[in-house]
Amino acid sequence: MKQTIATISGGLGRNAVACLALFLALSGGSYAAATHLASRNSVGSAQVVNGSLQKVDFSKKTIAALKGARGAQGAQGAAGPAGPAGPKGDPGAQGPKGDPGSQGIQGINGIAGLPGSATLRSGPGAAALTTLDSSGLVGVHTSATIGADGLGLIGYSNGDLRVAHCNNIACASASTSPLDSGPAIVGWYTSATIGADGLGLLSYFDVTNGDLKVAHCNNAACTSADLSVVDSAGQVGLYTSVTIGADGVGLISYYDSSTGDLKVAHCDNTACTSSSKATLDSGGDVGGYTSVALGADGRGLISYYDFTNHDLKVAHCNNVACTSASPSTLDSGGDVGQYTSVTIGADGFGLISYYDVTNGDLRVAWCSTPECTSASKSTLDSAGQVGLYTSATVGSDGVGLISYFDSTSTDLKVAHCNSTACASASTSPVDSAGFVGWYTAATVGADGLGLVAYYDVTNGDLKVAHCSNTLCAPYFRRR
Repeated sequence: MKQTIATISGGLGRNAVACLALFLALSGGSYAAATHLASRNSVGSAQVVNGSLQKVDFSKKTIAALKGARGAQGAQGAAGPAGPAGPKGDPGAQGPKGDPGSQGIQGINGIAGLPGSATLRSGPGAAALTTLDSSGLVGVHTSATIGADGLGLIGYSNGDLRVAHCNNIACASASTSPLDSGPAIVGWYTSATIGADGLGLLSYFDVTNGDLKVAHCNNAACTSADLSVVDSAGQVGLYTSVTIGADGVGLISYYDSSTGDLKVAHCDNTACTSSSKATLDSGGDVGGYTSVALGADGRGLISYYDFTNHDLKVAHCNNVACTSASPSTLDSGGDVGQYTSVTIGADGFGLISYYDVTNGDLRVAWCSTPECTSASKSTLDSAGQVGLYTSATVGSDGVGLISYFDSTSTDLKVAHCNSTACASASTSPVDSAGFVGWYTAATVGADGLGLVAYYDVTNGDLKVAHCSNTLCAPYFRRR
């Protein structure tokens, strides 16, 4: 305590001691009973008022000795802001190279597309000619299409409705089957197409009963079919032509010889077991040699012959079901329009082949609009009496290919258009072995080459010609 008192600043002086003494004296008897007066320059606990001493009243050593027990740790404060990023460290050593993974399994090859036109035009070589049916007088009223299996399907008649299903793309042989064998005479004016179900649909005329009928194939080869009468109101069903509409069901154009009208039947289902009929043109004796195709606008386009005025006409359906149509006259320059055949070109416009009776020529009309209210006309072959039994399709090169009969030379011929509009064409004989080329029907096979079915009048046989190039020219050679 002496050391402590000795270090007290002299600033307390005598006044401080006097004040302290006065305070102690005033405390009365409790002080006298408890303690005694301290010696000079010394104070004890009894002489200090609680809370009166300040830090400056103690020496550094005393302050250091007054360290209390450690209190409980307080709660952790909030994290301070992140300091600046340190310098980038040196890159580590490169790790060892991993083992190569195993090679994946190679995918399967895609389906090969059709060969391009340059390959198809690789001739020379004549078309391959094949007799498919020679069992009697067979092959009249032929119609050809390509089935869902990629093989040709040909409808024809020998008094019965029959079909030939090609055994290969070139149709070097075929399996033949009767579909409707009467006792009526049936199968005239056959027209074949492939339905939305992938099966053949054939329209034809029942000569004995004067009815329009259809046969819906039961399989791809059409070895049998379900038969239905479509229209029996008079002598109906001559010059039939069938296509598949935008709604996936059959649309059939035909001639009603009882009234002389152009009519259509719109099938109610894929098999065409029932249908709705409509008259499209009744302005005179009209509706001969009908041919129907599905236009680029999804509506039927029908070419036909006006018997009264001897004109080529066309009817464009006003709706998908073709309950009505807008007829137009395309060619009235003489007696024109027999043996019409319509197809849709690569430009989306109709291309119609037909026979000019007055001049004995093969002609075409190229529609100026999808509705075909007008057309550009051209003569393709005028070498003799040519152009009967025309059949038009569009080749894999995008231009028209037309088969027809040359009655002067009695040959089967083809005309290959030189442009989409077919203002001119290259013509070639395909079969000249006898009196051949009636009832021609042209289509394009899965190989991109023309396939033409026709009647051999000399032998009474059904025949086909498989073109060796897109021109269907016998001795074509690229330069």
